[in-house]
Amino acid sequence: MDVDLAEIVKEAFDATATTFVDLVDNVTVLLAGEVGAVGGFQVLGKLAMHEPLGRGLIVGDLHGDIESLVDILRDSKYLDEMCRGTDAVMIFLGDYGDRGANSAEVYYAVLKIKQLFRKQVVLMRGNHEGPDDIPVYPYDLPAHFKTRFGEDWGEAHAKIRGIFPHLYNAVFIKERYLMIHGGLAPDMHSLDDLAYANETGDKTRFLEEMLWSDPDENAADVTPSPRGAGYLFSKKVTEEVLARFGAQVLIRGHESCDEGFRINHDGKVLTLFSRKGSPYFNARGAYLLVDFSRRVESAWDLVPYLHKF
Repeated sequence: MDVDLAEIVKEAFDATATTFVDLVDNVTVLLAGEVGAVGGFQVLGKLAMHEPLGRGLIVGDLHGDIESLVDILRDSKYLDEMCRGTDAVMIFLGDYGDRGANSAEVYYAVLKIKQLFRKQVVLMRGNHEGPDDIPVYPYDLPAHFKTRFGEDWGEAHAKIRGIFPHLYNAVFIKERYLMIHGGLAPDMHSLDDLAYANETGDKTRFLEEMLWSDPDENAADVTPSPRGAGYLFSKKVTEEVLARFGAQVLIRGHESCDEGFRINHDGKVLTLFSRKGSPYFNARGAYLLVDFSRRVESAWDLVPYLHKF
């Protein structure tokens, strides 16, 4: 299979509200059918698990920046790599749209890639893909969709919001990495806590932390977040939760980083931010291209595999 990145981007900019809705509907059906396993991933609820094998391209927040997405895919040549082998996977950490003017185009391009490589692409949920009862402010997505689709914006916006509950809460590369958009809660103990945080019952209290929380170097345990949702969690929380899951590093997005990435908690937390420019004004974006079979002790071991642009 040959995949033309330029054609995907052209489709994204040419898409009408109808073609956008059709793509969202198609990928929603794909995601809803991901039960038990998809490709090399085991699926438990909204947790995708993978053995420490193969390679992965990990992409952080994009926030409507189509140019950064194109830079990542062009420079990494990773679409070609996925065409050559199913052991190459791509994981998005969430926050595809909102804040950036090309939100609709980013959503379209990412969903198109999922459609083309349905067994190799995992789409995670960010706080900007959160539930209605944890709103984001400022929330620019309706304005972006009105500008992009005109009077037909309402259905396109409703459809993209309808796909959010089907996105993954977490990805676990066994013995290596736990990937969550925001952060950890001190009383996370089981895979079920990650897999079913989006469902009703006693697990729902974890979803807010997973989407909204941030690591803090000074917190003793957890403290309220200035964001108004989630918490600031300590190095102690990171170490204890990672140990329970047998993971070495938490890989997350959610926070702007001037150089595209940041390492916290003595190397146990790696934050990726994969877009740059207004309204965040970070100098660089970054992505991670990593061999899952390679053993790591901390995020510092991953620095050679971080690519800044």
